[in-house]
Amino acid sequence: MDLRTTSSTVGGIPTVAVDGVVDLASIAIFRDALLRTIHSNSGELIVADLDGVAALDDAGLGVLLGAAAAARQADGDLEIVCNDERLRTRLERTRLDQAIAVRTSIT
Repeated sequence: MDLRTTSSTVGGIPTVAVDGVVDLASIAIFRDALLRTIHSNSGELIVADLDGVAALDDAGLGVLLGAAAAARQADGDLEIVCNDERLRTRLERTRLDQAIAVRTSIT
């Protein structure tokens, strides 16, 4: 499955919606979309919308942590939107939810 990202503004919040499998093969697409949105919206909250993600491997978790650090370094922040119970459980088990806020909606 290919990975697709879409950058938009939802409720005034810059958002990167992700659709597909986030793994080592697609990690560059995921990372580039997040960093591009962070850099063009310096000082703002950015949302990574993972509702379309079919799978997220450890490399994807690392990209999320790196993107959160980049957003904070730019005086902004990163939050995750995720409604998939399986993926939310993974974020909780890895304690990523303690480093990055995980929400059920953008607004």
